[in-house]
Amino acid sequence: MTKLRPRVSEPSAKPGDDQEEGLAEGTLMSHLMELRNRLFIVFGSVFGVFLVLFPFSKPIFNIASEPLRSVLPGGQLIATGTASPVIATLKLSFYLSLMIAMPIVLYQLWAFVAPGLYRKEKRFAFPLLATSIVLFYCGLAFAYFIVFPLIFKFVVAFTPESVSYMPDITDYIGFVMMLVLVFGLAFETPVATVLLVWTGLTTVKKLGTARPYVFLGAFVVGMLLTPPDVISQIMLAVPVYLLYEVGILMAKLFKSDPVK
Repeated sequence: MTKLRPRVSEPSAKPGDDQEEGLAEGTLMSHLMELRNRLFIVFGSVFGVFLVLFPFSKPIFNIASEPLRSVLPGGQLIATGTASPVIATLKLSFYLSLMIAMPIVLYQLWAFVAPGLYRKEKRFAFPLLATSIVLFYCGLAFAYFIVFPLIFKFVVAFTPESVSYMPDITDYIGFVMMLVLVFGLAFETPVATVLLVWTGLTTVKKLGTARPYVFLGAFVVGMLLTPPDVISQIMLAVPVYLLYEVGILMAKLFKSDPVK
């Protein structure tokens, strides 16, 4: 007969392990709840601004279309679709709402990650947040006041005399809003550079040695994100590279020595 081995009971989990697991689950749930609340604030802010802007969509459209209308022979755009006027004004109001609410969006992002920052990083985080907001709006202004007039003058100048250049309002709004957002985000290059150094993904020295590649990459990005004309590509690539140099200087100033 075979002898039966005595059953060895599994070691019971330590009370401390259960407490740590419960604490981890509670921390995760609290983070998810906080993220949900901050997303509600972001969406609510954008929607609130949209409700304010939409009743004034006609004068806002006149301002947004001024760079193109000022160089058109007739000074007017056309609507080729049945619902084009409504779609164009809705898109314009939404994009502008997102741009106007951007400070709230960035602040909510900063408030969510702030508890995980070091004390010295928190001291520099708020100036960095303010800088990112200013740079974003500088990118919007640069696109509207400098880039758009040059692009549209270039396009109108190359239009054959036998062609009536009359852009559709929906296409125009989609084009300019996309380009405005591209320039707004491109002007965040200094902030992105500082964050790369902060997180340890790179160093100031490596950023300096990467200048030729960044210069070439700026033109590649300009070629991919802007219309197929040399002017708009240069107008995006040159500021991005110059802002990269500004980012290197900022990284030297904001370089942190993490101390809790």
